[in-house]
Amino acid sequence: MQKKYGIFDIIGPVMIGPSSSHTAGAARIGRIARLIAGSEVVKADFILHGSFSKTYRGHGTDRALVAGLLGMLPDDDRLRDSMDLAMEAGISITFREGSLGDVHPNTVRIDMTREDGEIVTVTGSSIGGGAVLITRIGDEDVQFTGNYPTLLITHTDAPGVVAHVTRLLYEACINIAFMSVFRSQRGKDATIIFETDENIPEETLEKLKAVSGVGGIRFLPVSSDSVSYPVTT
Repeated sequence: MQKKYGIFDIIGPVMIGPSSSHTAGAARIGRIARLIAGSEVVKADFILHGSFSKTYRGHGTDRALVAGLLGMLPDDDRLRDSMDLAMEAGISITFREGSLGDVHPNTVRIDMTREDGEIVTVTGSSIGGGAVLITRIGDEDVQFTGNYPTLLITHTDAPGVVAHVTRLLYEACINIAFMSVFRSQRGKDATIIFETDENIPEETLEKLKAVSGVGGIRFLPVSSDSVSYPVTT
């Protein structure tokens, strides 16, 4: 089947330049990471891999990542001043080069320290044209784009949990665009990722949180507002 492209796939994202991969994509990764953190971040350590590590200053990757962490979109005029804005907000920022293994050359790992002391780690890649792929949260391998409202559920890998969760989404008239299940070992912890066509009401999120076997949930809407529940293990 021939792939179809939209006009925005051709001309690229609306952004503050200079690079869709190194700037726009980086800002999106930072913003998604901030949503995953689910609380105020007081410190962020960025480990830059491959091409990111070689050109991040010249292409503004460092400023874009910090801008995203502050909640900015790629077209925000304040992106150029993100370092100063982070300093004013009392957020400690560090960058260093490092190898993250067999991953896309435009990959970054962000180790975020929340105000409650919890450390949340997110790894993501900028795969071209402003598109991104989140590949790891903490020690768990995941895969989602952030293009859709995204629900992440950690749970015990046991029969019935996935069925119960999908039934609650059906009852709330939530259409599932994509669904993936990741687990490291049978019978241990697993992660379900739902990318949906609409935002999920808070009432439904509360019901999902109460499902037996669910350790915690995070919901990442496409809009700037977010609802986030810390994952507990």
